Amino acid sequence: MWFERLLKFDNDLTAKIRIKDTRSRLKPFAVFFAHSGDSWFVLLALFVIWLLTDGDWHRLAAVMAAGALGLAVLVLIIKFSIKRRRPEGKWGSIYRNTDPHSFPSGHAARTALLAVIALGLGPLWLGLACALWAVLVSLARVWMGVHYLSDVVAGILLGILAGVVVLQIVPWMTITFPAIF
Repeated sequence: MWFERLLKFDNDLTAKIRIKDTRSRLKPFAVFFAHSGDSWFVLLALFVIWLLTDGDWHRLAAVMAAGALGLAVLVLIIKFSIKRRRPEGKWGSIYRNTDPHSFPSGHAARTALLAVIALGLGPLWLGLACALWAVLVSLARVWMGVHYLSDVVAGILLGILAGVVVLQIVPWMTITFPAIF
C-alpha cells in the first residue's frame, strides 16, 4: 500500500512538472536538453574529442566514453528487470519505440556520470558545466513527459555512484589499455 501511494505521489508530482502547453516558450529549450543527453550524440562527441586531442583531453574523453558504455549496460539491465512503462504521451516516440522502459533514466544517469568524471579529472569549469547540463537534461526528460521524476532521481544517483567507481578504476584502465587512454 505504501508503494502505491509513493507511485501516485511520483505520478502527481511529475504531472505538475510536465509541460502541458505545446506553445510554451520553455518547450524548445526542453526539447533541446532532452535530446542533448542522447547516448549516440554524447559518444560521438567524445569520440571526436578523443580523435582530435592528446594528453589530458584525450584521456578524459576515453574515460568518459568507457564509463558511459559500462553504465549503459547497467541501466539496460535495470530497465529490463523493472520494466516500468514510460508516462503516457506523444512526444519522444523514438524513445517510446526503442526503449519503452523508464526506470532509471539513462539520460540522467549518463549526464550525472559525465559530470562526476569531469569534476574528478577535468578543469573545474568543465565539471560545473557538466553538472548544470545534467540537471537540465534530467528536468527536460520530465518536462517532455518521457520520464517520471523518480526515474531521473534514480538515474542521477546511479550516475553519481558509477562516476565515483570509474574515477577509482582510472589507474587500472590506463595501465591495462594504454593505447585507448
